[in-house]
Amino acid sequence: MAGPRRPQFVLFGSSIVQMSYNVGGWGAIFADLYARKADVILRGYSGWNTRLALQVLDKVFPKDEGTVQPALVILYFGGNDSLSPYPSGLGAHVEVPTVPVPAGSG
Repeated sequence: MAGPRRPQFVLFGSSIVQMSYNVGGWGAIFADLYARKADVILRGYSGWNTRLALQVLDKVFPKDEGTVQPALVILYFGGNDSLSPYPSGLGAHVEVPTVPVPAGSG
């Protein structure tokens, strides 16, 4: 018998989030605290920065009719954004003033 739908909590970020489910990690502790109360979903990607996250935001958080929207989202980006740029211009560095904020996000 199916019970009432539990709220979804999404952890979305870079490697800090990805590794948070390691034994004793903050994500594992968080999921344990909310066991049987909420579905905790991990969306952590090593090496990601805000620029990459903005490119997939609509896939990680679809707004399709009938899609359950998360009750809580914890975002953790910044470590890779703050890296110094590589001489080649490649890498995870993001010039923070140039990152656009999506309409309606604040």
